[in-house]
Amino acid sequence: MSTWILAADNSRARIFTATKATDPLYEIHTLAFPEGRLHEGDLTTDKGGRGHDSIRGAHGIDTEGAHRQENAERFASLICDTLETGRNKGAFQKLYVIAAPAFLGLLRKHQSPPLKQLVAGEIDKNLTTQPPASIRQSLPDFL
Repeated sequence: MSTWILAADNSRARIFTATKATDPLYEIHTLAFPEGRLHEGDLTTDKGGRGHDSIRGAHGIDTEGAHRQENAERFASLICDTLETGRNKGAFQKLYVIAAPAFLGLLRKHQSPPLKQLVAGEIDKNLTTQPPASIRQSLPDFL
């Protein structure tokens, strides 16, 4: 029975596999999303628009973080599409998801119900830059 382990943040995702419950992790997929590393100023060229209302008068429209959030949503969707392809091929029977808390929420949002049923555990930490042995130590002894 094969288990997949996803370690992801808003710019990088690594998928590992372990065939047996106590096996070390082997990296099988890497997804990069460079837009996830860009600052808000690099994603937009204009300042936010201006709005008017009768109480406060003129004020700027706040789009701070909107583009970063949109890119994070797109990457979470791409990751879940990759996981869904693996699920459809029967490549894994269990899935562990490791991601920073905010990104973990986005991944949950984009998982299909059948994919959610395969999630055996979640860890709310960003371990994408860690070596496989370190990631393995964060998981249960028996996958």
